[in-house]
Amino acid sequence: MGIIPSARRLQLRRITRHRISRILLLVFALVSFFDVLQVHHGIRSNEEREPEKGSRRSRQQERIYITGLHYNDGELLRNHWMTSLLELCDQLGPSNVFVSLHESGSWDDTKEMLRWLDQVLEERGVARHIEVSDESHQDVIDEGLAAGEWVDTSDSEKAVRRIPHLARLRNKTLQDLIELNKNGVKFDKVLFLNDVVFTTEDVMTLMETNGGEYAAACSLDFDAPPIYYDTFALRDSAGRPDQMLWWPYFRPGPSRDALMKNIDAVPVTSCWNGIVVMPAEPFVSSTQLRFRAIPNSLAAHHLEGSECCLIHADNPLSKSLGVYLNPRVRVGYNKRAYDITHPKGSWISTWAILRGLWVNRLKTWTTGLFWDGLVQSRVLSKVKKWEKEAMGNSEPGVFCLINEMHVLVWNGWAHI
Repeated sequence: MGIIPSARRLQLRRITRHRISRILLLVFALVSFFDVLQVHHGIRSNEEREPEKGSRRSRQQERIYITGLHYNDGELLRNHWMTSLLELCDQLGPSNVFVSLHESGSWDDTKEMLRWLDQVLEERGVARHIEVSDESHQDVIDEGLAAGEWVDTSDSEKAVRRIPHLARLRNKTLQDLIELNKNGVKFDKVLFLNDVVFTTEDVMTLMETNGGEYAAACSLDFDAPPIYYDTFALRDSAGRPDQMLWWPYFRPGPSRDALMKNIDAVPVTSCWNGIVVMPAEPFVSSTQLRFRAIPNSLAAHHLEGSECCLIHADNPLSKSLGVYLNPRVRVGYNKRAYDITHPKGSWISTWAILRGLWVNRLKTWTTGLFWDGLVQSRVLSKVKKWEKEAMGNSEPGVFCLINEMHVLVWNGWAHI
C-alpha cells in the first residue's frame, strides 16, 4: 500500500471534520425541534384543559380568608387590584369571604384607596378588617434599635432586619382568622394576595391546583418578563434555588420536568410568587403556624431567609400534601408584565424555549455543579458554626437561606 500524500491526508481530515460538524448540527437541530414540539404540546394541551365543573362549584362554596399587605401601592390599587378583589368577592360570594388588609408608612394615596375599598366592601356586605397605619420604616428602625433587636452589618453599624418586620405584619393580618375560629367561624382556605395584577379566573384556577389538594399553591410572578420575580422564596423539589431567572428556571429534576410539561402542579419545596392559597387548618389548629424570621444570632452570620419560604419549612402539611407552583397562573406587578405573560398563543415563544433549554443545559454541564456546591457549602458552613454556638440552635428551613443580609431603611429596604 502506498503512502498517502500529505495533501491528500489534509483533504481527508477536512472532509471528516466537515462531516462531523454536519452531524453535530443535525443532532442539535433535531433535539431543538423535538424540544420545542414537546413544550408547545404541553402548553397547548394543559392551557386548554378546563377544571371539572363540579370541582369549580365546590370551590365556590368554600369559605376563603383573603389577606394582603400594601405599601405605596396607590396606582396599582386604583387601576387594577381593588377592582379585581371586588370581582373575586362577588364570584366567591360576600358571605363566604373575609378580607384582612394592612398598610403602613405609605406616602402616596394607598391609604385613601384602602379607605375607599373599605366603604365599598361594607356596602356589599363583605366582612373585613382593613388597617391603615402611620407607622413608618423609620419608626420601626428606631423602635428596633431601642429594643436591642438589631444586627451588626459588615461595616460594623447596627441595623434592623427587614424579615422580622414583614413576618410581624403578615401575622397581624391573620389575627382575625384566629379570633373568628375561636368564635366558631371557620374558613377552608387562606388566600394571600400580593400587590399584583390578577383576575378572578387566575385565583379560581390557582385554587384548583392539583385537584385542590395541596399544602400551598403559588402563582408565577413577573415584574420585567421574561425574568420571574420572587427568587427569594422559590425552591425546587430538592430545596435548591433557581438555575436561571427565565424559563425553565429550575435545575434538572422533577420541578423542571413538570414545568416543561406546563402541568398545573409543579412540585417545589417553597414558593410565594404573587398569589398563594393554603389550607386554613394549620393556622388555627394546635400547630399555630405563623410567619417568622430566622434568629438574629443566625442572621448575624450574614444569612437571611424569606418568611414566605420559612412558612413552608414549618408547615406540617408541606410533606404530606405538597407545595406546588402553578405556571398556568401568571401574575404581574404591573399591567405590562401581566399582558406580556398572557399572549394570544403560547406564553413561551419558540425562541424562549430554545434559548432557555440550551442555556439551562450549558449551565448544568459547565458551572452548575461547581457553583451549586460552592454557594451551598458557604451557607452550610455558617449554619454549622452557628449550631455550635449554643445548645438548641437549629434551623429547619436551611434551604431558604441565602448569603445576604436584608435591613430596613427609611424608604424601603436594602440587601448588604
